[in-house]
Amino acid sequence: MSDDPWLPDPADEAAGQVAAALEEIGRRAGPGSFEELSAQVRRLALGQRRLRRLLDAVVAMSADMDTRALLQHIVDAGTDLVAARYGALGVLGEDGDFVDLITAGVDAERLKAESGLPQSHGLLGSLIADRRPLRVDDVAADPRSVGFPEGHPVMRTLLGVPLTVRGTVYGNLYLADKEDGTPFRDDDEALLTALASAAGVSIENARLYERLKGATEQFQRRMLPVLPDLAPLRVEARYEPASELPRLGGDWYDATLLPDGAVFVVIGDVTGHDVEAAPLMGQIRNMLRALAFDRCGPPSLVVDRLDRALAMYGEPTAATLVAARIEHEPGAGYTVRWTNAGHPPPLLVTAGGTVDVLAPEQHGIPVGVDPALPRPDHSLALPWASTLLLFTDGLIERRGQDIDAGLRQLAARAAALATAPLHALCDALITRQDTYDDDVALLAVRVPAAPRAGRGPAQEEQPGS
Repeated sequence: MSDDPWLPDPADEAAGQVAAALEEIGRRAGPGSFEELSAQVRRLALGQRRLRRLLDAVVAMSADMDTRALLQHIVDAGTDLVAARYGALGVLGEDGDFVDLITAGVDAERLKAESGLPQSHGLLGSLIADRRPLRVDDVAADPRSVGFPEGHPVMRTLLGVPLTVRGTVYGNLYLADKEDGTPFRDDDEALLTALASAAGVSIENARLYERLKGATEQFQRRMLPVLPDLAPLRVEARYEPASELPRLGGDWYDATLLPDGAVFVVIGDVTGHDVEAAPLMGQIRNMLRALAFDRCGPPSLVVDRLDRALAMYGEPTAATLVAARIEHEPGAGYTVRWTNAGHPPPLLVTAGGTVDVLAPEQHGIPVGVDPALPRPDHSLALPWASTLLLFTDGLIERRGQDIDAGLRQLAARAAALATAPLHALCDALITRQDTYDDDVALLAVRVPAAPRAGRGPAQEEQPGS
């Protein structure tokens, strides 16, 4: 308490900040969720340190933290505020069973390994069923107690509260055994209820976030094509969204057989990462395929026509891409003819493990910038059993790392897998376990092995295909 009657009491000021923070969370959680709790916190005769600690724990819910780290913060704050020996937060899955356990004062991983996750019965189950705080001064004597599993520390007293938001139970938060040996009190219950409210909102937000990520990823994948059978060429593609929202992006790939027998392949990236980028990506991909079918000419001509078509949009739509024709001359092997519109250069990986970066001096600008500028074509003979890799910049860009370093790393990984099956090569180059700052598309085309006498490429067995 303040010694000067003319100065505000720091504890009263801290209580006001806590209540204001809870009211802000209440606006997110829905009307009526926190009004009574905020008033109760204002009335509590708590010390300044406890109120400040409560404020820190509540405000952390809106910080940029990993959800599990946030829940660990809440458990740690609860045990610290109430001075308890043990604390735990059990998270319920959508089927009503516990799916995670975050603890303080006990090793959660060892506990889960020896005893498994909590069960929805006994004292903890009553928290879920009754949906109201629970205080027990003698756990062993309580008729609802079912004892402790092997390896679980014996606990004498318990304070628990359910994690609820808008009538949905997300789990429970509970403490055991105060360090001074006294029973849990009313102010302990009020503090834990405040923390449980913040935890419930954070879990709900995390689940909404995961649903949003899943929905946007599904939408993006549905806009990408199913690759046709282009034998004797083999084609594989991969797409992975950015690791964080927004997950709607403008990366795409395509491969198709043209009327003149050539195979047209393209990799591209529309500028932007929002709800507009994905539909624009679909429009550009469809226009490019139609133009390739109609013209059957060099890639530069096809991309030039695309550039002029994009000029019809009210607002310019910029995109980078590599468009290529893969042509086969009987007895002469395969040739790739390509044009690059401001995109990362493709890689050519030979069966011997050498990697060439297809980055000629003449480099086109992105489409949608200036359709009057000419676009150069380039051509190269493709060695037998070689692999052409086209990809978007998300595969080689990392925060704090030069993009050329990322390109060299990709080339080294591809060289080590030069003869691996094409699907295995793609799986190794782009995986869900990696963290991507941007969405990523990858298209790989493998040329057949050299024909033996009396057999054509289509009849050849392809090592590592």
